[in-house]
Amino acid sequence: MSGKIFVISGPSGVGKTTLIRKTLENLDSIYYSISATTRPPGKGEVEGRDYYFISEEEFDRLVESDAFLEWENVYGNRYGTLKSEMEKAIMLGKDALLELDVKGALMVKSKIKDAVLIFIKPPSIEDLEKRRSERMRGEENIEARSSLAPVEIKQGERFFDFIIINDEVERAAGELEAILKGEKKKQ
Repeated sequence: MSGKIFVISGPSGVGKTTLIRKTLENLDSIYYSISATTRPPGKGEVEGRDYYFISEEEFDRLVESDAFLEWENVYGNRYGTLKSEMEKAIMLGKDALLELDVKGALMVKSKIKDAVLIFIKPPSIEDLEKRRSERMRGEENIEARSSLAPVEIKQGERFFDFIIINDEVERAAGELEAILKGEKKKQ
């Protein structure tokens, strides 16, 4: 692959999507890779912008045809990064940015050694729980996500190239932008 692959990860509810959207407003050299999922669209989510919403059968077909860079089962639904998304980035002459959970990020790193892993960390577990309870009222798997967060934070601190504490959105987005620009210059 000619461009860089950046993988943004962190616990559920830490603000990854917000930081990515804010950062991408200022960078046109980055292609945001859209993941495929078997879960139904959430409120306000748009096909082809937030995810590719596909059936279980279509997901099986894509797995069988080796169409995914990585995929996994998360909270009862499957998610995957399509290789075709990486090909789009290459065709456009851009770097690729993926938003994945920690397990998916480490899977990408095992396949693409120069992938840059960026972990978004909450200021505290208490802050993360507060954000999650405000954002995810009525959603399933809140307890599972809560119990996974400390494990993900330890993995992020141990295995990721960069850690950004999302204590203030503007500052954290600026830090993410600086990392993306700095790593691009290293090419």
